[in-house]
Amino acid sequence: MLLTRRRALVAAIGVGALGLVGCGQPSPGPGAAPSAGGARAASASPSPDPVEDARVGAPAPSTRVRFVPTSVTLPGGASAPVRPARTVDGELVVPEEVAHVGWWDGSAEAGDPFGSTVIAGHVDSASEGLGFFAHLRTIARGDVVTVRAGRHSARYRVHAVRTVAKQALATSGSALQQDGDHQLVLITCGGGYRADRGGYDSNVVVTARPLGPAR
Repeated sequence: MLLTRRRALVAAIGVGALGLVGCGQPSPGPGAAPSAGGARAASASPSPDPVEDARVGAPAPSTRVRFVPTSVTLPGGASAPVRPARTVDGELVVPEEVAHVGWWDGSAEAGDPFGSTVIAGHVDSASEGLGFFAHLRTIARGDVVTVRAGRHSARYRVHAVRTVAKQALATSGSALQQDGDHQLVLITCGGGYRADRGGYDSNVVVTARPLGPAR
């Protein structure tokens, strides 16, 4: 299954540090002898207090965890390895092994504050039979999907399951957008199989919203 790539929006966020500098006050010098008019003349001798070293404030550690998924677990406990998937000539090439799925390397990471984390995989193959993402044909709204990488994990609740024409996937809807609210998007082949056209005519698209920050 090949997906047409959509241009990703990349945002860079800078973190600044605050410098605090202390200032000394001059101290008065010894008094001079009284003048003929009885007035006391003041003689100032600069003697500043010690100046503290500048202090640099360090930014507080973020509570948000971002990571590239290495596994995905669907409702019922079935899980599969997730491999990076890149685009070649404008098309997303997913792992050939139908037991594996691919994370689009132009999409958001799990736990990002914005953008879609896109994971795609084959529904089946002539040589290997049903693929892992054949499970997407029975997934329902309200189900929970979990992605993991090492000790990190993020949970998402399914809010939509749609069948979309392949030629419309990259030009309509928000499945591949990287400038909106964060979501998880799972994609596989669907619709009718057209042997004369080289495969299925549609895609099954599952979108899910995050259940709190990633851990």
